Amino acid sequence: MKAEYDLSQARRGAVAVEPGKTRVTIRLDKDILDWYRKQAQEHGGNYQTAINAALREQMTAQDGALEQVLRRVIRKEMLT
Repeated sequence: MKAEYDLSQARRGAVAVEPGKTRVTIRLDKDILDWYRKQAQEHGGNYQTAINAALREQMTAQDGALEQVLRRVIRKEMLT
């Protein structure tokens, strides 16, 4: 081991990415972003996590709606 190292040419390594997460750029209305930031500040947590949870909840609700439509179509087809 050297007593001293020359770090003048050193470069920062890649930042580790959290598994399952993808960095995106998205434009949100200012009032929406302000509301989520305020909620995160008042209740703790992270506004990005709250936005992600809201999007996931909406996605899950939509999946349920699609399932209901498919069930209705299948029932109708079985009767004809």
